[in-house]
Amino acid sequence: MAIRVQNPGLSTTVQDLGRPGYFHLGIPIGGAMDRLALRAANLLVGNDEGAACLEAVFMGPQLEFTADTGIAVTGATMPIKLDGEEKPGWTALEVKAGQVLSFGYLQAGARIYVAVAGGIDVPLALGSRSTYPIGALGGFKGRPIAAGDELPVGAVSATKAGRSVPEALRRSPGNPAELRVVPGLYWHRITPDSQRGFFADPWKVAPEADRMGYRFRGGHALDFVPREQPFGAGSDPSNIVDSCYPYGSIQVPGGKEPIILHRDAVSGGGYFMVGTVISADMDLIGQLQPNMPTRFVETDMADALKARADRAQLVQKIRDALA
Repeated sequence: MAIRVQNPGLSTTVQDLGRPGYFHLGIPIGGAMDRLALRAANLLVGNDEGAACLEAVFMGPQLEFTADTGIAVTGATMPIKLDGEEKPGWTALEVKAGQVLSFGYLQAGARIYVAVAGGIDVPLALGSRSTYPIGALGGFKGRPIAAGDELPVGAVSATKAGRSVPEALRRSPGNPAELRVVPGLYWHRITPDSQRGFFADPWKVAPEADRMGYRFRGGHALDFVPREQPFGAGSDPSNIVDSCYPYGSIQVPGGKEPIILHRDAVSGGGYFMVGTVISADMDLIGQLQPNMPTRFVETDMADALKARADRAQLVQKIRDALA
């Protein structure tokens, strides 16, 4: 079976749970920006949770199915249509050969995930089918899908049409979105007033928001504690001697606009990091639209670990609901 791409939508790529283990070589983890949504979509159609799906941003693709199968669409709120008839999201759907899946205009969130029974069966690259477009690695020929592509699908698994993820288990950002942050190794580089202001100020997502990182605007510029810049750090006080970037870290070039490094971000560089968004909140970033009001909320490692455990429990609740 194959899926024929009639219209690719916007930046639609094949994604799974990523390729951990190569960050020290400069190859990011990649994978779905909203891992919870991808897991839920796969569970709905009977796939392994990490099977490859399609991730589309802001605008959905138009796809023709060449055989009977099952699909599910999760993530952002975007009208789902089979041969023009609207269908529910976060629900297992039966698809007949020849039917066409399309989408209406985005209503909330930013990214949808389209799972098909059997998963998108592109070749593995370093243990993952995720697309890393900058490196032309993985996915379908190392790039976003295009009109005329035929996407291979794996052996069809059993799909129970009509199963749905309860609304209480569908996590999405609030308004304003709240992102919990653990202050980082360079927190001492900014003044106490800037430390307080970073968490007190209202921010908004800038237009520069993609798989590499999300930029934020609207808060006050950060003031730095005076120091003599060390050799190799450059002249700007936001510069440091090159260092590793943790996944989710927040760099602030020039002290002006925070950038959260996301799935396809580089692994190191010369900007200081004010802190790191906790792992439990990284999925939320993938559903933020430009101009979305956002607050950074200070937290510590103990609360970050509890939030990670709570998120694992949420995934288990979805498994139990669909068992």
